[in-house]
Amino acid sequence: MSSHHAAAAANEAMVLREDQGPVALLTLNRPAARNSLSRAMLAALQAALDGIAADDRIRCLVIAAEGPAFSAGHDLKEITAHRGDADAGRGFFEDTMAACNRVMQAVVGLPQPAIAAVEGIATAAGCQLAASCDLVVAAESAKFCTPGVDIGLFCTTPGVALARAVPRKAAMEMLLLGEMVPAAEAHRMGLVNRLVPRGEALPAALDLARRVAARSAVALRLGKRGFHRQATLPLAEAYAEAGTIMVENLLAEDAAEGIGAFLGKRAPEWRHR
Repeated sequence: MSSHHAAAAANEAMVLREDQGPVALLTLNRPAARNSLSRAMLAALQAALDGIAADDRIRCLVIAAEGPAFSAGHDLKEITAHRGDADAGRGFFEDTMAACNRVMQAVVGLPQPAIAAVEGIATAAGCQLAASCDLVVAAESAKFCTPGVDIGLFCTTPGVALARAVPRKAAMEMLLLGEMVPAAEAHRMGLVNRLVPRGEALPAALDLARRVAARSAVALRLGKRGFHRQATLPLAEAYAEAGTIMVENLLAEDAAEGIGAFLGKRAPEWRHR
């Protein structure tokens, strides 16, 4: 097997993809390492996200994980191994943060809505991954945490996603204390959308994804893009951006079909364009 094919096989094993009609399921597959985001795992996840972004058949994504942890964040053993590099690890650390940042932005920038199905713990960059998704379904036994402060490494990059998912004071409390936040509390603060019994996060997330995927793909794509663009803009700019997206959406075939179906009291037949 060539080195290229060997690397591809390793990446495929770390992140599994299964398509269920218009819903894609990505499963983090390093259960023995608590699905930590090693450089290889980040590369596999990036490749999978790029593939889904380019796949017009997919209208919603679910991200889940094998084993008792959703993700424990960065692979600290891998990071520690590079402290002996000639530059004390700076180059490796910079490349790792850049790779992780690309993955998180790929989730947010994905044309399709993304749903995290969280069982067990989601800590540090694992919490960041869940927070980067558009929706989070969590088991009642799940816990979320940004514990970097406990080991002298403030969770600054996870804080980017966290600050965009929950109120700032709630985010800062998680970042400053590094304590485990039970799923019920994460739900109260807005990090989690749906709470379900233990073991039911994935089925519930897939059910939610199928409901989302039943909508017009063009409306989902434009809606997600518009939401994230306007969310950080001043009010007048946000309305201008949203208005532009609405006009683009109104010109789509699916909007004409959907409005016609509503007025005609019939079910729409989406063309996804």
